[in-house]
Order: sequence, then C-alpha cells, then structure tokens
Amino acid sequence: MKKKPVLIGIVFAIVILGVLIYSSMNLAAYRVEVCMTFNGHTSCRTAAGAQKDTALHAAIENACAEIASGVTDSIACSNTEPSRETWLK
Repeated sequence: MKKKPVLIGIVFAIVILGVLIYSSMNLAAYRVEVCMTFNGHTSCRTAAGAQKDTALHAAIENACAEIASGVTDSIACSNTEPSRETWLK
C-alpha cells in the first residue's frame, strides 16, 4: 500500500525532469544582439525567443537594465530605438 505514493512521486519527478530538459533545449527561432544608448551610456545584450518581437523586446530590456536606473529611466530607455540591432538567428 505504501508503494503507490512512492511510484506516483517517482513518475511525477520524471515528468518534471522531462519538462525541464525539453524547455532548456535551444527551441528559440530568433536570436538578436541589441545595443542601447541612454544618458551617455551604452550596453549590448543578446536574447532569444520563439517570436521575433519577443527576442527583440527581451534584448532591449536586458540592455536597458544595465544602463538605466529607476522605473522612469527604464521605461524611457526601453522606448528609444536601439543604436545597433544584429540578428544572429
């Protein structure tokens, strides 16, 4: 009777491990490097995503996170055009 919960726990752990392995595989269709210039500082970051706009937005946010301080600056930085945009994939 105690074997059933153990078996269910093992199956659950295997399913979770499978999902983690599957999600960590390089499934992103797009990869981009973006350089942002804001308040005299420049930062370049690379991001990947299943959709082109998702990858671009993630790269912009990551680059702005390094050079902008505070919510207002982060929003202002994110709304500026990238100084460089290079599609890698």
